Amino acid sequence: MAAKPNTARRRTAARTRPAGHGPDHPARGGEQLRYHLSQEAARIMAEEGERDFHAAKCKAAVRLNQPDTRHLPSNREVKAALRRHLELFHGAHLDERLRRLRGLALEAMHFLAAHAPLLAGPVLSGTATAYSPIQLHVCADNPEDIALLLQAHRIPFDQSDKRLRFGGERYRQVPTYAFRVEDATVELSVFNPEQRREAPLSPVDGRPMPRATLAEVAALLAHP
Repeated sequence: MAAKPNTARRRTAARTRPAGHGPDHPARGGEQLRYHLSQEAARIMAEEGERDFHAAKCKAAVRLNQPDTRHLPSNREVKAALRRHLELFHGAHLDERLRRLRGLALEAMHFLAAHAPLLAGPVLSGTATAYSPIQLHVCADNPEDIALLLQAHRIPFDQSDKRLRFGGERYRQVPTYAFRVEDATVELSVFNPEQRREAPLSPVDGRPMPRATLAEVAALLAHP
């Protein structure tokens, strides 16, 4: 009979223990799994050149033997992990790489000045890896104008399309032109004058994508 009060106390303690404090609590296990997946996804993006967040997360899940995708981290978590990874493993060269890529971006923007170029993506945000392209949004009445400009300067390029998301869950196929400058890739997404007013949504947080003008990139280089 003396054991009953102790049993009752143990049951009461179990009921009142704060959620997530048990060593095997599912919520804590889920958080740890998300953390490990975000770290591996960031490593895949930094070291293997994967640019797509979802693809990086799926690869991470396979490599960590986690077929259950309920605990996949958000794109924002992966970007934060990518920033930490770059600072930890590439810190000695990160500032130099960003400055060089932004300098190349500025040169390209001067070349494309008539098409109101805007810098976007990892080179602007500061999370550029060795594989990150210089992403520029340019304006043209006809995408062929960009092709003709590159051809006139004998610049080899690849043409494709990129699917971008806009507010209201609208998607649009945007023509893109990619060419090499030294050891970097410049990727041009072409918008007509009306489309240019609306920034695509960021794949990281779903908000309008930050973009910088030529003058703003010049200022960024002058005052990093």
